[in-house]
Amino acid sequence: MNRSEFLKLAFGASAGLIATRSFGGFEPTQAEGPFTLAPLPYDAGALEPHIDKRTMEIHHGKHHKAYVDNLNKAVAMPENAAMAKMSIDALVKGIDAKTPAAVRNNAGGHWNHTFFWNIMGPNAGGTPKGALADAINKKFGSFDNFKTEWGKAATARFGSGWVWLIKTSDGVDITTTPNQDNPLMGVAEKKGTPIMGLDVWEHAYYLNYQNRRPDYVAAAWNVFDWNKIGKNFG
Repeated sequence: MNRSEFLKLAFGASAGLIATRSFGGFEPTQAEGPFTLAPLPYDAGALEPHIDKRTMEIHHGKHHKAYVDNLNKAVAMPENAAMAKMSIDALVKGIDAKTPAAVRNNAGGHWNHTFFWNIMGPNAGGTPKGALADAINKKFGSFDNFKTEWGKAATARFGSGWVWLIKTSDGVDITTTPNQDNPLMGVAEKKGTPIMGLDVWEHAYYLNYQNRRPDYVAAAWNVFDWNKIGKNFG
């Protein structure tokens, strides 16, 4: 895909998008450049004991901020300058194998983390309801079976990456992506609309769980907000 094709695809994807849809409607604070870092939608300690306050402070305030700052640096390069005018949704959807690594990695990191913060919350957990529950039961047989398959996918993802529940043309499915890729990108092996996701990079859990990723994956069920996730399913 050449530059003109990328821009055509990405700007086309932005038509009709509501800018706050992927970001839960939270007003961003200005980082340097065109892309912004929104504050967490809850206090950094609100997810304890499942995800500790210090991890959230570092994860959001340093890791996520670095993705935003580095994305702004990448799109400030003359050859990428037109990308600075895109929404983050359009930019991510236009990413393919020829997209500069600095744009791909940092745009993905920004989108993924903003999505992640907004599908969690205090006093959450429980089970999905309505149409999403029906779709999960249809695909996996039961919610417990879904949790088992989710756990297998999350722990089997080698190295850094994400596990996702996606909406597909015929329901829902689980997939994983490496690094900061996501299922909206043209490079994704399995494409779909993210409904929920879990960051399985070590920086997401190491302070509290060290190398015990399965314990972190299990703890995350207590902070997933099924009301928000259900709205992502539609």
